Amino acid sequence: MAISKITQSNQRGFTIIESLIALLVVSILLAAIAPVITLAVATRVQSRQVELASQAARTYIDGVRTGKIDAPTSTGSDTLNAYTAPTTTGTLTCPTSTNPNAYCTAPTGTSLYCVNFDSTDGCQNSSLTDMVIQAFRYNPTSGSTAANGYSLGIRVYRADAFKLSTTLSRNNAGGNNEKVTQNSFTGGAGQRTSPLVEMITDINETVPKYNDLCDRLGGCNN
Repeated sequence: MAISKITQSNQRGFTIIESLIALLVVSILLAAIAPVITLAVATRVQSRQVELASQAARTYIDGVRTGKIDAPTSTGSDTLNAYTAPTTTGTLTCPTSTNPNAYCTAPTGTSLYCVNFDSTDGCQNSSLTDMVIQAFRYNPTSGSTAANGYSLGIRVYRADAFKLSTTLSRNNAGGNNEKVTQNSFTGGAGQRTSPLVEMITDINETVPKYNDLCDRLGGCNN
């Protein structure tokens, strides 16, 4: 009776050592690409917030120009770089859709306007998309009114910055022309207390006079 010879393959699968090496290689690859993924996501989120802030600024300016939104009550002879930033108290109280063009009532001390970007009515300091605009009128002419025309200075902050109890940041706070406005490119979530956008524009309820423009610009050379 013939007995068949049983042969065994020398390749029976992965050994434990080979499996561990494979896991180590995968871990190294994941560790290498994780920062890139994190940076890409953070940059996208920050870019979206800057985009929303710019949209909020344009909406507010258009509303003031057309008279749909009242001019800010905050006035002074300080330029945008010198005007103080809001001081937060941990409370943010802004009007709902029943009175959408009114200003926030808390915190006080400056004109704050809510631009709602989420499904919840009004602005909440827990929202990641709502924007709050700090606005003020600048006209160095003594006794000037909104009808004389003025420079409108605005800063746009994230609504969740108002959950803190602090004075928010602004450009040139130290008088050295330092810039704290957030960039669209960042490696993290951005500085919550810094403005996303700062800008100045001229508002004229009537056709501006040459002297009015000169006053707002600090004088004209004839």
